[in-house]
Amino acid sequence: MKLHDLKPNIGSKKNRKRVGRGYGSGTGKTAGRGTKGQNARSGGGVPLWHQGGDTPYYRRMPKKPGFKNFNRVEYQEVNLEYLSAFRKNSEITPEILREVDLIDTLSRPVVILSRGELKKPLKVKAHRFSRKAKEKIEKAGGTVEIIEG
Repeated sequence: MKLHDLKPNIGSKKNRKRVGRGYGSGTGKTAGRGTKGQNARSGGGVPLWHQGGDTPYYRRMPKKPGFKNFNRVEYQEVNLEYLSAFRKNSEITPEILREVDLIDTLSRPVVILSRGELKKPLKVKAHRFSRKAKEKIEKAGGTVEIIEG
């Protein structure tokens, strides 16, 4: 086999359809466009987003669907059930929580929530505590320290 012997597989290449070339071709006269009408004309047809005379979707929607509060503080949540895995009297800070993969990043503040039980005293430092979480930590003999900023 030589380079000049190479040919595409049979049936893989087709000639383009030449429309409007006589009725014997099967696509003569109206050239597959039907009879008259908007879509039979050159440049005819409507855009894909046309909704047939209805009020368009984007005009039916309310103008302002709420707003984004740019002052919102997004906390990383840690529940007490995860803190119960730490040793007795250990100090828990956001850095330690990051090391054990309980939070994603140190750039966002941490909040301690009350789901689960705590039976050992821990020294917990976080940016915020729920009221019940604070009660449970102190009831177990631990201490709570709020980190500023």
